[in-house]
Amino acid sequence: MADKLSAAKVKALKVPGDYLDGRGLFLQIRSSTSKSWLLKYSLLKRAREMGLGPAADIPLATALELRDRYRALLKQGIDPIEHRRAERAALAVDRAKSSTGEQAATRYIQSNRAGWGNLRHAKQWEATLKAYAFPVLGALPIQEITTALVLRVIEPLWATKPTTASRLRGRLESIIGAAKARGEYVGENCAVWKGHLDKLLPAPRKVRAVANHAAMAYSAVPSFMTELRAREGIAAAAMEFLVLTAACIGETLGAKWQEIDFKKSVWTIPHTRMKGGRPHQVPLSAPAVAVLKRMEKLRTGEIIFFGQSSGRPLGNMALLVLLRRMNTAVTAHGFRSSFRDWCAEQTNFPSEVAEMALAHAVGNKVEAAYRRGDLLEKRRKLMNAWADYCAKPVPVVKAGENVVAIRAS
Repeated sequence: MADKLSAAKVKALKVPGDYLDGRGLFLQIRSSTSKSWLLKYSLLKRAREMGLGPAADIPLATALELRDRYRALLKQGIDPIEHRRAERAALAVDRAKSSTGEQAATRYIQSNRAGWGNLRHAKQWEATLKAYAFPVLGALPIQEITTALVLRVIEPLWATKPTTASRLRGRLESIIGAAKARGEYVGENCAVWKGHLDKLLPAPRKVRAVANHAAMAYSAVPSFMTELRAREGIAAAAMEFLVLTAACIGETLGAKWQEIDFKKSVWTIPHTRMKGGRPHQVPLSAPAVAVLKRMEKLRTGEIIFFGQSSGRPLGNMALLVLLRRMNTAVTAHGFRSSFRDWCAEQTNFPSEVAEMALAHAVGNKVEAAYRRGDLLEKRRKLMNAWADYCAKPVPVVKAGENVVAIRAS
């Protein structure tokens, strides 16, 4: 069949419809501004349609060349659609060879940064990858990363820094998994733990015991709080609030005014800032509210415990420096352990109330399903009792009180 269309006719046609040129090539018009090329053919008694692209980008001469090329494949029993799909897959692999490990990692971090919601999380990713992974994998094409190369990165850390090594492995798994989803990595993910690397390395928890955060004995907390409240500054206020709420460092330093409900005395931490990915309500005791009232007088923006940089929270180092100046060898995070020990040894509050105060998962899935509330009012009583304990007067021994008169004895 002779070709019926011409370049001038293709440009002039505007009425919606399918216009046959010849040998299965159609000009498909959906509107005056929507024109595209369509190849209709039959293979093994199955009718198929294959889009060749917009007429605005592909002139008639090119469309005719594509038609003839694909019809030549049909004569060989090759489906043009499947052939093109294979070509595109091969092209994706070729592109992957030019996409390096560092580029894939950077793209992954950029894509997920908004979802993490915590800038510190993204910085941790960047720091560990830059320190350990990029020297080995950074310049390599993502497709060329193998199990042996992943082991070269994480194996030296496995015995000395198992926590860092485990996190790094998980990050490599996520990056390679994303590259695979994009079609840039072909094959099994070489950084997967279960069923793969777990056959080559011991479990991190078996390498050595994970060191807990140094915690203060709960009996020493009232004395510490007395000294802390004698200090001025945002770091001291942040530390006091952290102890009174038994919150994590990141949750405390990232606290925003919009999360505080003064009428209900509740601090609602959004899911984006919680490790478990669920929002957490913290009932505020009167002393905790008093800390916020002091900070409100200094308010400069949305961050409650702000740092020197405008709009940025106080840094972790500020709390560490404060503790060093107070000559105490504990960590800020360790006060959560102090609180939990006090709950267990000095109160009759149920264990699940204390665990929920720390935003820990409670019980198994069945138990959690039945306990749909967050025990807010019971936790309020617990936090008020903790605040009272933290304000407990520290015994003062007066001069001479421990002296026993010899004659009287």
